[in-house]
Amino acid sequence: MIEHAADRLSHPVLTRRTALEAGAIGLLGLGTAELQQLRSLAAPGKARPAKSVIFVFLTGGIAQHDSFDPKPDAPADVRGEFQPIATRTPGIDICEHLPMLAQQSDQWALVRSIGTENAGHEVACHMLLTGRLDLPPGFNTNIVPSPNEWPSIPSLVTYAAGGRNNLPPAVVLPQPSVNEVGRVRPGQYAGKLGPRWEAWHVDIAAHCPLGNGACPDCFRFDGSEFHHASKTVFNTPVLTLPDGGRGRLKNRLSLLDGVERQRQDLDRIAEVDKLGRQREQALSVLTDPTTSNAFDVENADPKTLARYGKNKFGLSLLMARRLVEAGVKLVQVNLGKNSSWDTHARNFVNLRDNLLPPTDRAVSALIDDLTQSGLLDETLVIVTGEFGRTPKINKNAGRDHWAQVMTSLFVGGGVRGGNVIGASDALGANPLYDKQTPENMAATIYEALGIPRTAVWTDTDRREHEFYRGRPIDGLM
Repeated sequence: MIEHAADRLSHPVLTRRTALEAGAIGLLGLGTAELQQLRSLAAPGKARPAKSVIFVFLTGGIAQHDSFDPKPDAPADVRGEFQPIATRTPGIDICEHLPMLAQQSDQWALVRSIGTENAGHEVACHMLLTGRLDLPPGFNTNIVPSPNEWPSIPSLVTYAAGGRNNLPPAVVLPQPSVNEVGRVRPGQYAGKLGPRWEAWHVDIAAHCPLGNGACPDCFRFDGSEFHHASKTVFNTPVLTLPDGGRGRLKNRLSLLDGVERQRQDLDRIAEVDKLGRQREQALSVLTDPTTSNAFDVENADPKTLARYGKNKFGLSLLMARRLVEAGVKLVQVNLGKNSSWDTHARNFVNLRDNLLPPTDRAVSALIDDLTQSGLLDETLVIVTGEFGRTPKINKNAGRDHWAQVMTSLFVGGGVRGGNVIGASDALGANPLYDKQTPENMAATIYEALGIPRTAVWTDTDRREHEFYRGRPIDGLM
């Protein structure tokens, strides 16, 4: 049985009312148990360096044929419009619209045989984001977030792993994964684990209700004229936790303004209110320059912005890189509001003009940054959608949902570069060998973070469940 983070603490309980008086809830959205999670809990005597994971979720499902698993010898209505290009690794070709990543193939690996078992967004997202293929009793895709969902991987990491440098173990940004009508996809919250173990949700993306892709360079699937609905890429971050599926805290205070206010008022509040240890820890998250700077990505230096791209894709990955450097163990980055990768129509136009270029730039910049800073060896990066897309192109020049196979990219954290695991058949329709599942992907994450294979978690009904539902992907590391 795993000894989860809060059980290793012996500090007094802080009420939500007291935290509100200090401004902690308004800025962080944290309750009593979550504040306890802000302590650094590295076990003494561990020689193994702490690992981090950046999980890049291409929400909507990227087409495998038109990204990392081209099929140039397939019939025209399967192979599509794009040409493959050679990478730095002989024998590995990827799409021509990913030239920067092609030059980094010696660092990354592809798994071309992952199946998510379901072609519906809601169920596939639940499977991918929770690391479980089975659906829980009472699961209902119309009620999200719900206490009947399996807990998300970030929530399980929050349960199992202590934070570092007074930061929460897991962060989700820059907004929830939602569909075109604003419905939140399942699998993103703590569910049966209970709200005590919610990850830190940073809802920072500027409001652009109809825009897909890398705002401000956003688009509409049908090609109609569209302009970004905000003057900025990011707005005031809303750092909140869902309250047991009954809605989120509504505090919308400026993070950076709040940091300055807390810096000015901390001494006064401490004297008048006798701040407890936990309240000081909550405030330290905000007053630490490393933490506050992690969110101020739009004001990064021009060279950094040019490398990542001054858009939602690039700035989100820059934020993830800074949070990992600050000490967060798992950062999930949702790249693509409104299921941006759900290319049922105009697949090739939208991939070529709106989706692949900013992704290529942002992910390659992240890899370069982690390499140059020395963090790549201890940071596992995963880039994936929730499923693949149909081999045959439809009448709208698009590809539809396809559960049987997709390709995911892995880099860092001990991944053996220049490596391909598994393969799809000649049409990119089914795994040929070495089939993998979201359960194997989740196990790979847990192992990278040092969570034991014997670990279990306890649900709100006091039933125990294993973390590992599959084995870490063989041959990846």
